[in-house]
Amino acid sequence: MKTGLDRFTIERLSEPEDFEAQLLRDVKAGLTGTPKTLPSIYFYDDQGSDLFDRITELPEYYLTRLETEILERYADELIARYRPHELMEIGAGFARKTRILLSAMHRAGLGDAYVPIDVSDAALEHAGVALTDAYDWLTVRAYVGDFGTDLHRVPRGGNRIVAFLGSTLGNLSPQERPDFLAEVAASVFEGDVLLLGADLVKDEATMVAAYNDSQGVSAAFNKNILTVINRTLGGNLPLDAFDHVSAFFPDSGCMKQSLRANRDVTAKLEAVGITIEFTSGEAVHTEWSCKFTIDGISAELAASGLTVTDALTDSNDHFALIVATK
Repeated sequence: MKTGLDRFTIERLSEPEDFEAQLLRDVKAGLTGTPKTLPSIYFYDDQGSDLFDRITELPEYYLTRLETEILERYADELIARYRPHELMEIGAGFARKTRILLSAMHRAGLGDAYVPIDVSDAALEHAGVALTDAYDWLTVRAYVGDFGTDLHRVPRGGNRIVAFLGSTLGNLSPQERPDFLAEVAASVFEGDVLLLGADLVKDEATMVAAYNDSQGVSAAFNKNILTVINRTLGGNLPLDAFDHVSAFFPDSGCMKQSLRANRDVTAKLEAVGITIEFTSGEAVHTEWSCKFTIDGISAELAASGLTVTDALTDSNDHFALIVATK
């Protein structure tokens, strides 16, 4: 029998940019612009990843719980209908919910290949080792790459499920989504199926609470972006000078998270060689968490060349697993 290491490979589809150089460029542009912004990708150092794991277990954060419920209910039916040879996952992370689909594939005697793509070598390494250790029948072909340009370059091993879970699509602004969905569509062939997690528009209080929990974990996660900047770029941004703000904007259908200065702030970023000033009440935008309607996401997918064949929801229609094909 092959060992887990024999069944796990990892390759690069593109060379990553130097992290510090990218962070320096993005922070300089974002904090000197009007309005101020910071890319949400910088939440996720080790501490940020741990905080996000805690968020997914909070009672207010329903997204992970409901998507897992839907997958457990419909996985066998989906596998029987589409009979995939492999599961490709975009933004695999630690691949926890992935196990539901993989187990359903194995029960059906179908594919035994998992093909994750992620920007993080460490996340892919963790997922690949854990899954091949857990499943002695599984082969993992992992790829490090950019979701926006590399999806269509992932080698195929036959008909596939392409999974993009967690409503991660909502982290893109409405203006960014068309190009991304076009790249997703280019990785879906006739006979394949896309499974897309989509958090649905619902009462505002429920949505706001999911990003503003009573334990303050969401606030700590949001502020962690300042910790990353201070540590990496020699900054002295005071965390206690910023308040976590999360609000829903109906016109865009999006939750927007920001950090708002609770007093005037002057801070230096030594690596960038600049001084940043905030006036009291000024905010820096840190994350989109857009919500969807079934009709709306169906139209967006149709524009990319994909047709929605089903929308599987929880009992309260708070979250959907969108099923789409070419």
